[in-house]
Amino acid sequence: MQAIPLGAKGSFTLVVAPEHLANRFKDAMLPPVLATPIMVLVMENAALNAVRGYLEPGESALGTVVDVRHLAATPVGQRVTAEAEVVEVDGRRIAFAVTARDEVEEIGRGTHERMVVDLRRLSQRLAIKSGRPATR
Repeated sequence: MQAIPLGAKGSFTLVVAPEHLANRFKDAMLPPVLATPIMVLVMENAALNAVRGYLEPGESALGTVVDVRHLAATPVGQRVTAEAEVVEVDGRRIAFAVTARDEVEEIGRGTHERMVVDLRRLSQRLAIKSGRPATR
């Protein structure tokens, strides 16, 4: 892994579609607004985009902590953009400040952490966990 600088930033944008709404994604009794797990997905993608260029081939950065507030509802058709900024790096652990906005206002804010992993080692661990022979 290359050194990841504090202040590295990434973003990710999603246009809210019907399958992203709480009443379709979670439960029909909910209103037709962006589901919180989808907002978190947009924030996580922004964080990954902030560090993607610092990862070596064979590495990735998996989400390990999410602590966010969903502050405002967003209807179908609105563009949601999340931004992430690296605020701490401790070995393989990366902490981010994350925000999300729709076309009108901020809809979410919080923190997120990712851990840099070696994909080959992870594949071996998953193979053992699933009872399959590990590949080298």
